[in-house]
Amino acid sequence: MNKSNLSPSCVFDQFKQINQIPRPSKHEEKMVEYLKEFAKKHGLDVKVDAVNNVNIRKPATPGYENRKVVILQSHTDMVCDKLVDVEFDFNKDAIQSYVDGEWLKAKGTTLGADDGIGVAMQLAVLESNDIEHGPLECVFTSDEETQMTGASGMERGFMTGDWLINLDSEDEGEIFVSCAGGRSTHAVFHFEKEEAPKGHFFLQISVKGLTGGHSGDDINKKRANAIKLLTRFVYLEQEKYDVRLASFNSGKLHNAIPRDGRVVIAVPNDVKENVRADWNVFAHEVADEFYVTDTAMEFAMESANAEKVMPADVGRRIIMALQGITNGVFAICQDPALGGMVETSSNIAVVKTTDNTVDLLASQRSNVMSNLTNQCNAVSAVLQLAGAEVEQTDGYPAWQMNPNSELTKLAIESYKRLFNKEPIVRGIHAGLECGQFATSYPGMDMVSFGPTLRDVHTPDERLLIPTVQMVWDHLLDILKNVPAK
Repeated sequence: MNKSNLSPSCVFDQFKQINQIPRPSKHEEKMVEYLKEFAKKHGLDVKVDAVNNVNIRKPATPGYENRKVVILQSHTDMVCDKLVDVEFDFNKDAIQSYVDGEWLKAKGTTLGADDGIGVAMQLAVLESNDIEHGPLECVFTSDEETQMTGASGMERGFMTGDWLINLDSEDEGEIFVSCAGGRSTHAVFHFEKEEAPKGHFFLQISVKGLTGGHSGDDINKKRANAIKLLTRFVYLEQEKYDVRLASFNSGKLHNAIPRDGRVVIAVPNDVKENVRADWNVFAHEVADEFYVTDTAMEFAMESANAEKVMPADVGRRIIMALQGITNGVFAICQDPALGGMVETSSNIAVVKTTDNTVDLLASQRSNVMSNLTNQCNAVSAVLQLAGAEVEQTDGYPAWQMNPNSELTKLAIESYKRLFNKEPIVRGIHAGLECGQFATSYPGMDMVSFGPTLRDVHTPDERLLIPTVQMVWDHLLDILKNVPAK
């Protein structure tokens, strides 16, 4: 298998073009211009709203004019992450993809298949002359990967369809009918740095090579979190010695499990060898703890060049807060129809040190909005007790399962007819824009599906090539069989 013969070629050709276009979250302008030009080239109606959502409409093929109007929807932005030793500018460089067996990958960066492959399918449908379908709206939303501000800020009446197919899921053979809501908690510790006590020695401790992953869909896989690992060690040492915190930096994105990080501490000269020995023991124990999920983790400790530290009480309170914050799965869904899915979780995602602040960012998710509020309050309370200034985003709502969904029934019947097996119908513990659409368009019938992706939001992101053809066939069969209004 090579890039020149990937199937369906109409989809992969579009994906290749998309990956030439820089599209970080909140900077989708070039993608918007591309979509406008695409619509103009193909004689299709297009409109763009104030938050850079794009809607391209395509008339029905002859004989299908009276069918329900179907909206195909994906998002134009991508998570931008790369390996630490890779030189890459997401604001101007094209993604470099390659085929590895049955997988499509990128060279040292995120691939952008989340959700570029959904965008590519929409464009392939719009460009085609031989696909049978009723009236279509292809909606491309902006800024999904941060706080879904495209979906939440969409102009009233921007979409007019009856059914919506979201192409932003990551497991072929699974039809998603519910998703989690989410919010982010941001905390800031303020301080004035001071000279380190006399007789103290600076050390930098770091961890890298963790598996990481999506903070929603991968939160139940028991993967290591770099922030929590480094915190555990510093907390242990603070309990024994006069350890002073100089800096703590880890994580980049609110919706990713941090893969690497580093902390600079100052320790008394007479115990620095004890701290080194403790680190070696800690590294061995942690590697053993995560021997299944994080097989490539690397630990390092080295001397550091620094002069100032945070005040002792501030550094201690920061580490105590990070130690105390719940991280991982908090509750499992009780509805048997959702098959033991994670209901509520929290992920400490980013710690960043400046000259006089430490900023923390954590994300909370739940399919039950009251439990989302409870989890957000629990995280906020710990941070406030530690003396931080705390604020929380409005977030995005959950999408509750519709047991009477006609679209779900059609999607199931289509899948069984095409592949002679039952699809899995379930919810997902990640945010989908369907949650926002369910609030803004309460009568809209929706499902979400897509080809198989793995390790999204990381440089290991990869797309299982054969599943693209399967999803493409499924999508076209659904479009062909949409009933009349």
